[in-house]
Amino acid sequence: MLPGLHEFDFLVGRWRVHHRKLKERLANNHEWIEFEGTLFGRPLMGGYANVDDDVFEVPGGTYRGVAPRSFDAKSRQWSIWSLDSRTPLAPLDPLVRGNIHDGVGPFYADEMWNGKPIRMRFIWSEITPSSCHWEQALSAEGGKSWETKWIQDLKRVQ
Repeated sequence: MLPGLHEFDFLVGRWRVHHRKLKERLANNHEWIEFEGTLFGRPLMGGYANVDDDVFEVPGGTYRGVAPRSFDAKSRQWSIWSLDSRTPLAPLDPLVRGNIHDGVGPFYADEMWNGKPIRMRFIWSEITPSSCHWEQALSAEGGKSWETKWIQDLKRVQ
């Protein structure tokens, strides 16, 4: 078995998701928006890829998203992208790369925000057969400090 190939097998299936998202990013904002959603995860390409089909029930209207992931056998790392139905013609978000080890998966990317370079981090944690936790954070200081901007708590649907 190829190490790392099955790190996202836990996410296959149907999930109910509680979201907390900062109203404004990197603006010293402390106002959170909370909403519900669903996630349906499935494997692709014999396990070398997988995808989430997400429904976000935000105040003011529901939208959808997908999060494709692919595994690189050479680096033994996963890459994750996202696509949002509100902006279907926009390029995919910058990919984050990383691994899950001992139940925690940090993934990182560099991107631009308002014309300035920032660092982005995803962390998968608290992974069990029936629940898991995901956070997205941004850093305008190259990773010296982080602003958590989105939190998801997932519960498996039986």
